[in-house]
Amino acid sequence: MTIKTKSLNGNIGLEILGLDLSKPLSDIDREVLYKNWLEAGILLFRNAAATPEQQLQLSRCFGELEIHPIEDLRVEGYPELIQLTNKGNYTEPLFSYDGIPTVGRIPWHIDLIYTPSLNRGAVLRMVERPPQCGETGWIDGAAAYDELSDELKHRIEGLEARYEFVIDVRQMRFGLEGEVDRLSDDLRQFPEFRPVAHRLVLEHPETGRKSLCISPVQLINIVGMENAEGDALLQILVDHLLEPRFSYVHDWQEGDMVIWENWRCLHMAFGHAPDVSRLVHRTTIKGDQTFGRVI
Repeated sequence: MTIKTKSLNGNIGLEILGLDLSKPLSDIDREVLYKNWLEAGILLFRNAAATPEQQLQLSRCFGELEIHPIEDLRVEGYPELIQLTNKGNYTEPLFSYDGIPTVGRIPWHIDLIYTPSLNRGAVLRMVERPPQCGETGWIDGAAAYDELSDELKHRIEGLEARYEFVIDVRQMRFGLEGEVDRLSDDLRQFPEFRPVAHRLVLEHPETGRKSLCISPVQLINIVGMENAEGDALLQILVDHLLEPRFSYVHDWQEGDMVIWENWRCLHMAFGHAPDVSRLVHRTTIKGDQTFGRVI
C-alpha cells in the first residue's frame, strides 16, 4: 500500500495516511512506519482501527509488547491490551481542578520515569469517546531540547533529576496548574518504588538525537545541587518544556490511534466529567534500555 504523511498542528508529530489495517502489513510497510516513528516521535492514525486485532497488528510494528501485570486491567482474550476507563467497576480518583470535578486527568509525564528503565512507547485507541473533553496531549522533548540556548544545554549536560512515585497530583512540585482538590480516594494498591535518578538530557540509542527528559508529575529535585539553585533551574526547564509550541493535543474520534515514543515524548490525559464514559485500549511497547539508576 502507499503510505503518506502530513504534519500535525504545530509540526509536532505526523499523521499517517493510506494505511489499511484490514489486511496484513508488509515488511516494507512496517519499515516505513518505524522510520517515521523514529523521525517524528508521535504518529496519528485517524479512524484506522475497529478491532483489538488491528491495534495489535499495528503495535507490533514498533517492538515487543508488554503484558500488564494487573489482570483486571486487561481486555478479555487480549493479554497485551489494557483498558483505561471509568466504566463499570473501574474506578479512578476524583479531583476538582479550579472547581470542576474531573476523572482521568494525569498531568504531563514520562511513563515509568520512577524506575531505571523506561518502556519504549505505547499505542492508544479510542473505543468510546466522551461527548466533551477527554483529549490527550503529547510534548516532543527533542524539539524542546533543540530550542534551548547553547549556554543552557551546556549547563544541564550530565545533570540528573531525582524522581519518586507520586500518586496524589497535589504533591507535584513542578508543573501543577490551578487549584486542585481531591474529592475521592484511590482504592488501588501500588508497589513500593525506590527513588531513582535520570539525566536531564536523554540521548536516543538509535538516532543519537537528544531530548529534554523531564517528567513533572514525579520530579523532586536535581541530584547533588542545593535546593534553591536546583529548583530555579528545574522551573526554567519545566516552563520551557510546557510551552505550547512543543505540544500536540488530540481531540479524539472513535477509531483513532496514536503511538508515541516514550524515550522522547511526554504525554498528558486531560480528563473529563465523571458522569460520562470514556474507554481507551492501550498497548505498551517494551523498552530494552536502562537510562536511570536507583538512588
